[in-house]
Amino acid sequence: MNNNTNWSIDNAHSEIAFKVKHMMISTVTGHFEDFQATAKTNGDDFNGASLDFSAKTASINTKNDDRDTHLKSDDFFNSEKFPDLKFTSKSFDGNKLTGNLTIRDVTKEVTLNAEFNGVAVDPYGQTKAGFEINGEISRKDFNLTWNGITEAGSIVVSDKVRLVVDVQFIKQA
Repeated sequence: MNNNTNWSIDNAHSEIAFKVKHMMISTVTGHFEDFQATAKTNGDDFNGASLDFSAKTASINTKNDDRDTHLKSDDFFNSEKFPDLKFTSKSFDGNKLTGNLTIRDVTKEVTLNAEFNGVAVDPYGQTKAGFEINGEISRKDFNLTWNGITEAGSIVVSDKVRLVVDVQFIKQA
């Protein structure tokens, strides 16, 4: 029996963040402010769910205008030419979310840790589902290759980028 359920992201209760080591001594956190996501499940069971996610790269916010401008430039995202970052899932088993991540003109398969926090009905009668998703990617894999070297010889921006995603979905009627 096919009991497909559609879910859409609850932007007010979701956060798409990434963390990058800066000069190997501190961590910079950034967010995407403009993003969309949908999920398809069999009933309320998210095992085997398919998820699609996209974010506008120009909506990046690291609380520093100069840095954000640099991240939108061709050194990194090139938001003008590649406005969207995308993820399309291939599988979800309750713990691991695997799918294709596209940044710029590069698509690679990534596997992220995904913790399903369950389903609950809010005070307004809406059914919601929560996830915590995290993982690590290499930015160089996606042609985000800019780097600089400090006077002491350390790298300014690490290759490893940690993704920290807290997502709440709303069940569509």
